[in-house]
Amino acid sequence: MANAQYDVIIAGAGMVGAALACALGGSDIKVAIVEYSQPPLTWPEDSVDLRFSAISRSSEYLFRHLDAWEGMVARGVSPYTDMHVWEGVSEGAVHFDSADIGESSMGHIIENRVVRAALLERMQACPNVDFICPAEISGIKVAEAGVQVSLLDGRLLDAQLLVGADGGRSQVREAMGISVVGWPYQQKGVVAIVATERRHQDTAWQRFLSTGPLAFLPISDGRCSIVWSTTHDDADALCALDDETFCRKLAEASEYKLGNVLSSTKRAAFPLRLQHAERYTHHRIALIGDAAHTIHPLAGQGANLGFMDAACLAEFVLEASRLERDLGSVHHLRKYERWRKGSNISMMLAMDGFKRLFSNDLSLIAKARGYGLSFTNKVSPLKHVFMRRAMGLEGELPRLAKRPVC
Repeated sequence: MANAQYDVIIAGAGMVGAALACALGGSDIKVAIVEYSQPPLTWPEDSVDLRFSAISRSSEYLFRHLDAWEGMVARGVSPYTDMHVWEGVSEGAVHFDSADIGESSMGHIIENRVVRAALLERMQACPNVDFICPAEISGIKVAEAGVQVSLLDGRLLDAQLLVGADGGRSQVREAMGISVVGWPYQQKGVVAIVATERRHQDTAWQRFLSTGPLAFLPISDGRCSIVWSTTHDDADALCALDDETFCRKLAEASEYKLGNVLSSTKRAAFPLRLQHAERYTHHRIALIGDAAHTIHPLAGQGANLGFMDAACLAEFVLEASRLERDLGSVHHLRKYERWRKGSNISMMLAMDGFKRLFSNDLSLIAKARGYGLSFTNKVSPLKHVFMRRAMGLEGELPRLAKRPVC
């Protein structure tokens, strides 16, 4: 049996891998995307995914360019217009309002399964993209002229470029011997969907506690998705509590900003860590998303960084194809790495710094934090810079992540 021939193979059909496949869709580039399990495209109407992402405006623009945004809206998205952040020890607080910079929202809170399903639906409509699923990669061989991917069922796929979009424990990254730097945060993020006494007002609420941040993210049905970052022991204890006790502790931790917490779904917890690949590229290999970097979720930027990786890599691959150049050459892959590595590192260091600064209950540091938040709240130009940066409206952006021209 002859090997299947492709130009690009993408390992992993999660949100970021699917976004890259869509970005290459409709071109002359023949793409294979390999995923080990069939993801759901539909689900019971009354079910809910515990994993949500805060999708920035730049990521929204990417989805619009990919013709996937309407599929997300049809499945359910929750815009938020404001963000209120306050400090757990001092009285410092800052409030961000998208209207202050002439935007209709700061972004959208969307279930991960909604993002993925809409992207997969769009991807499968692209005639140049083959979705190989279920399938598991058993081996990777990189040669001067190409890369070969072996599947567990014996099939062989050949391509010019292999993209690792296969998560924090990336098989592609490990096969290439690319090392990572980073550290665990000794924290877990507890997630749940809760109903509160008062409406969320389309506002994301976040309180910094000494054990980690607590965020209430607004959902369009009136409930909130919560992410409570705390110690491993506390997280396990919170997950083990009965619903009534958990709701009471959650309301106390939020200083009753939304009143009492009336109900909660079952909780889940996942460990938090910072991790960064030493390199994003290798001969005929590129890493995107969590395969290249993972950060603390306190500002909800992890998924957005991955989507910008996908948009940037697609830009370089499409340009190389247009110029009839080798898609897997280190020359243009390093351009992708230089562009994204700087942006990702700066965001990772900023989030790591915020985490360390706000997870300290020394009185002098707490006073300084509170002063800093209050000062930022009073200085409109500074607030506007923070907002535009968090929304992905500033900095060097890939073409696909820029505001569509109406």
